[in-house]
Amino acid sequence: MTSQTIDTTGAGDGASRSPSDQPPASGLRGHPWLTLLTVAVGVMMVALDGTIVAIANPAIQADLKASFADVQWITNGYFLALAVALITAGKLGDRFGHRQTFLIGVVGFAAASGAIGLSNSIGAVVVFRVCQGLFGALLMPAALGLLRATFPAEKLNMAIGIWGMVIGASTAGGPILGGVLVEHVNWQSVFFINVPVGVLALVLGVLILLDHRAENAPRSFDILGIALLSAAMFCLVWALIKAPTWGWGDGLTWTFIAVSLVGFVLFAVWETKVKEPLIPLALFRSVALSAGVVLMVLMAIAFMGGLFFVTFYLQNVHGMSPIDAGLHLLPLTGMMIVGSPLAGAMITKLGPRVPLAGGMASVAIAMFGMSTLETDTGSAVMSLWFALLGLGLAPVMVGATEVIVGNAPMELSGVAGGLQQAAMQIGGSLGTAVLGAVMASKVDGDLAANWKDAGLPALPPAQLDQASEAVQVGVAPVAKGTPEAIVAKITDVAHDTFISGMSLASLVAAGVAVVAVFVALLTKRGENAEAGAGVGHI
Repeated sequence: MTSQTIDTTGAGDGASRSPSDQPPASGLRGHPWLTLLTVAVGVMMVALDGTIVAIANPAIQADLKASFADVQWITNGYFLALAVALITAGKLGDRFGHRQTFLIGVVGFAAASGAIGLSNSIGAVVVFRVCQGLFGALLMPAALGLLRATFPAEKLNMAIGIWGMVIGASTAGGPILGGVLVEHVNWQSVFFINVPVGVLALVLGVLILLDHRAENAPRSFDILGIALLSAAMFCLVWALIKAPTWGWGDGLTWTFIAVSLVGFVLFAVWETKVKEPLIPLALFRSVALSAGVVLMVLMAIAFMGGLFFVTFYLQNVHGMSPIDAGLHLLPLTGMMIVGSPLAGAMITKLGPRVPLAGGMASVAIAMFGMSTLETDTGSAVMSLWFALLGLGLAPVMVGATEVIVGNAPMELSGVAGGLQQAAMQIGGSLGTAVLGAVMASKVDGDLAANWKDAGLPALPPAQLDQASEAVQVGVAPVAKGTPEAIVAKITDVAHDTFISGMSLASLVAAGVAVVAVFVALLTKRGENAEAGAGVGHI
């Protein structure tokens, strides 16, 4: 077979007609802003579940008598399924219509959530969490595809800005809502809350969403391509998830990474031979689109990896409750809520390059500021750095999404949306794994000396390893019955050592953000953005 030539200019046979050539939407159906409201409700469920469940994990562990490894799978199973399936799910939307895949994703996600709440074993919880991830993968790219097809070019950035605001607010607000529900209701309510939200999204979707398909949308499936890409993504994300447990020097970690790389190479070779590839490699001839994907990965490494330690810092070093910790992150949430629509308007006026570079510069400064946090840093100083981080993330979430989706042909908008989301998931996993390794290395290197300098009796190697694991999350390794004077010394050593590790990890995150500034300079406005709102209504 010969490779398929992709028109990346929007001017070929696959180019969509202009909005004026289309029949106007009647009534509520197909209304752009109501479409945005509908997809925002659905996307909110997926984004919220990424963080809200972390607060419920201790209660789930106690109630279902699960091991720590079992509880890890509640999160890992969800993110693994989501990351592996996103691009394939985007292709399904391009093939069958984004309205249908969005509605199936909403129904499946809400049903899986309800099933988790009714589960009485940890095995069932994990299985249905995987189902949540798979249905969430259907929902996310479809939402972007619907926005791309519904909004005209001059309003698309504002729509993506509001869409990004919903994701940011839901992600950051998850710990607050989760804390309230777990504390005042039960852990099951964290999942049951998705049922009425899903019903609302379904009703709105049936009444409002209008199916859009490009005239030359794919008509076949690249089954082998799907298998190769899924296997490669699974091995990569699995290696990143397990690396903190196995160790970065372990042969098993690098075996999975090597298998992943081989899978990606085989996938790339196959995509040049199949008639309708899953991801036409010609997409990446667009420097702007490629830069947008890389930028999403780097942003997620800096943001998710750096923020991972902040929750431990607030709860275990400052002694805050989960709700208080969530409230202290409100400046981050607030700036994302305020900044995302403003960023959309700015990108529409100036193009993405300057806002994206400026946003990543703000992220770099914020991460550098977070490297200066101490055990007694006040809320005002923390709020300053959190707010600056949110201000920087807003234009990146909006602009990089527009760059990726807008530089892809209309008939591949679902695949482009899947690429954008997959880049975020891989970046988040990379950030947590790599910065976690930086933290672990720093703590392992400093703890013994700090312990000795405090005048504490030396620990045997096995106890030192256990103490190091506790300190990596800001917990003081204090045995029962330890005198209060010794407890104070151990706590000071644990917190100081944790702070040194978090500072180094934050500096690495800042360095990643600086690299992202230069990547942002390679971006430009989507060449195919004008294709939006001009696709035939079906």
